[in-house]
Amino acid sequence: MKLNILKDDLNESIQHVSKAISSRTAIPILTGIKIDVQPNGVTLTASDTEISIQSFIPPEKDGTAAVEIITPGSVVLPAKFFTEIIKKLPSRDVTIEVKENFLTWIRSGSAEIQIVGLDPEEYPLLPQLEENEVLNVSSDLLKAMIRQTTFAVSTSETSPILTGVLWNFSQDRLKLIACDRLRMASRESHIDSNNSLNFQNIVIAGKSLNELNKLLPDQNMMVDIVVANNQVLFKMDTILFYTRMLDGTYPDTSKLIPQSFQTELTIDTRKLADAIDRAYLLSREEKTNIVKMTLKDENTVEISSSSSELGKVKEEIDAHTLSGELLSISFNSKYMLDALKVIDSDYIQICFRGAMQPIIMKPEDHSNMLHLIMPYRTTG
Repeated sequence: MKLNILKDDLNESIQHVSKAISSRTAIPILTGIKIDVQPNGVTLTASDTEISIQSFIPPEKDGTAAVEIITPGSVVLPAKFFTEIIKKLPSRDVTIEVKENFLTWIRSGSAEIQIVGLDPEEYPLLPQLEENEVLNVSSDLLKAMIRQTTFAVSTSETSPILTGVLWNFSQDRLKLIACDRLRMASRESHIDSNNSLNFQNIVIAGKSLNELNKLLPDQNMMVDIVVANNQVLFKMDTILFYTRMLDGTYPDTSKLIPQSFQTELTIDTRKLADAIDRAYLLSREEKTNIVKMTLKDENTVEISSSSSELGKVKEEIDAHTLSGELLSISFNSKYMLDALKVIDSDYIQICFRGAMQPIIMKPEDHSNMLHLIMPYRTTG
């Protein structure tokens, strides 16, 4: 195997696939990056069995020659060393040549490096998915939906299914739900599918989706989503992202959401977030994160927190609208801030059924998003 390649293009592909490398894998060859050189271009692959990423470098990019294929072939190179050495090469042009026993030579400018490679035949094959039905979603919408839900997944392995995000798609509506028992985030959107595609109870690990989000382009590019067997494939321009579904049935979160409310509040999202953020500074010192919201009258909301050592924070902000019974409710301020950061509306509607019932938050101007936070029971 031998090729000449532009350093920047190679480095970019390495950065993409290296997100799938795990130092804790029990399979030694998965600590490496597989390089496949064929006449039509170069494919880099990395996997930790949970996620697998492929990045393709065509011979020509944007009208400029990126790769010159001299001899096709394959090799697996240790990811940690390979990633660092390519970054530090002195020239824009790189030559990679694999000789006997997968001994690999890397030349760039005056630098010449030898790496002991591994047999690519030992590298696990990627899943083969039947692409009978494909869901097309714009990358900017997909990024937003993932960002607006993944923060609410559970970090506890005692309930593995809750460490993932639930994906449901039916009647041209895609809905994502994350819940860790103390809070929930849901986001849905209309997607034109032009087919009968329908899937339920697809659960993808939150950490996998966070890695996917780093690869999704900000610009409006279409992403193909393929669901088959126990795998989900996200296809981008030159990148394939495979992730395994989590086993199990996701709990029915609709039972958590109250159907009627005693109190409804509409308030400026930014002003509320800033006030809670200031109160959080004090509650964080107590390691409780508890902040109290008190509805004082028809247009005043008080945000407060206290620390036995540092003192108290108390701030009043004006409500846009406030109707129903006045109440005082305590909650985890970090959970509230996480939700407020991703709500894409100037005003937020907050609904209460009582001081010990779930707090429901929605953007005022649309119903595509819902956040739920369980309150804290406090004395005094």
